[in-house]
Amino acid sequence: MSVSPATLPPVLLHSEAELARAALATPLLSRAVRLARWAGAGTRVGAGGELVEAQLPAAAAELGLDTDDPDAAAYASEAWRIAVDTGLVEVTDAEEEGAEGTVTQGEELALLSSGGPQDVLGIWLGALDTVYADATVPDMENLLDVLEESGEVDFSELGWDPQAEADFLDGVLGNLYLLTVGDAAGGEGPVPLPALAASMIVPDDMGEPTDDVLEQVSDAMMKLDDQFRLFEPLGLVEYQPVDEALMAEIDDAEAAAAEPVPVDDEDVTRYGMVRLTPLGLYGIRARMLEAGVDAPAVGELADKGADVLLEGTSGFPQAAAQAEIEQWLVRHQPLDAARELLAAARGGDEGAPLRRLRCQQALSLVGGEAEPALREVLDDPELGGLARVWLTEQGAADVPAPSEALVFWLTIDTLAAQLAAEGNSDELQGLVEGLAQQHSGFFATAWRVEHPATADVLEAMGRLHPDKKVAKEARKAAFKARSQQGL
Repeated sequence: MSVSPATLPPVLLHSEAELARAALATPLLSRAVRLARWAGAGTRVGAGGELVEAQLPAAAAELGLDTDDPDAAAYASEAWRIAVDTGLVEVTDAEEEGAEGTVTQGEELALLSSGGPQDVLGIWLGALDTVYADATVPDMENLLDVLEESGEVDFSELGWDPQAEADFLDGVLGNLYLLTVGDAAGGEGPVPLPALAASMIVPDDMGEPTDDVLEQVSDAMMKLDDQFRLFEPLGLVEYQPVDEALMAEIDDAEAAAAEPVPVDDEDVTRYGMVRLTPLGLYGIRARMLEAGVDAPAVGELADKGADVLLEGTSGFPQAAAQAEIEQWLVRHQPLDAARELLAAARGGDEGAPLRRLRCQQALSLVGGEAEPALREVLDDPELGGLARVWLTEQGAADVPAPSEALVFWLTIDTLAAQLAAEGNSDELQGLVEGLAQQHSGFFATAWRVEHPATADVLEAMGRLHPDKKVAKEARKAAFKARSQQGL
């Protein structure tokens, strides 16, 4: 599986116990388990392990399905295939061609009651592999049409490239994973199907999509609609399918050569909406890891040193960094944690400001027991400023006032960290405007600050400030800072 970033944002997974319970509750796996427990020596299967047609009504009845429903046999057959593929049942192939195989309960079935959450999730992942394979094969109706015409299947005639189909689905689910783990709100909102299809088809640098590109997006949507319908019963996604009435409207419009039906915000949901479930996040991440993709999860740094924690969370979104730090702090005594964090936050390298920002974030979660560690660094040129901020916020007494030099150094350090964390964000622009407004002589002093990032920060302020006069002052100050540093 391939996704764009070399390292993905970390995902906050539910506990394995919660995920295992969710897996067992999914319609497809729960049906497979019921059929596995129902199966026995009298269960009739074909040479390929499939339930014979005469056996399907009984299997459907066991699942509580309406045997008059034309889809009941298909649901039973699908659940049986999952049971076979995941080892919930064992099928012994017939020794003679045309004969039926024999069925026994598989070892994996016992693991569902005697094993742990990892065993359950392993079985669920096996079911995911089966459904994944089903989602990338050609439409069966097309296959049957070709078979009737030629007696054999030439996949090239179908325009079907197995690897291309797998890569497309990998890319779609990878993008959906990115949208979920990269969302500050934890991926709470579903993704419109047109947007997901367009993310795979429309080039980033394309302005107005051409008719050909729009047609490709439409075809991709229809393909994804079929695929997500397959994945939903396994609990990978929550899916609102494309509105069938909408498809009829589109067909009527095309038949009448009319103008396309306009789409407004309320119409978007009619084109399909999808979101990964917590179980889906787990499943897609597992496939990524198997493919060699670096897909971190929150909690993996909990047993590491503070240096690894601060460095590792530097590139995390804010919410993920907070969750990771909280798990790390659980394993440490407050005073020891504070001392270790402060030691790891030191440095004049390019990543140091962001480490100190994460250190501040971590220290904000530590109680008053950490106060001695903060007082120990009050005279430290790199940590004295953040120590004073922490002590003041804690309501500590006898906090020494910072010198002007320390205030300016801390300001540059904070801006450098924000710039590294968020780039030219609206929040940073607001901070820049506030600083320039509150301190009329800010740039006259700031360029003298002996901080490795002074020039870069002043240049950024010149880019971000909307007032041309102030922006010019910032650029002049940046030039002076570079001259002072000999750059």
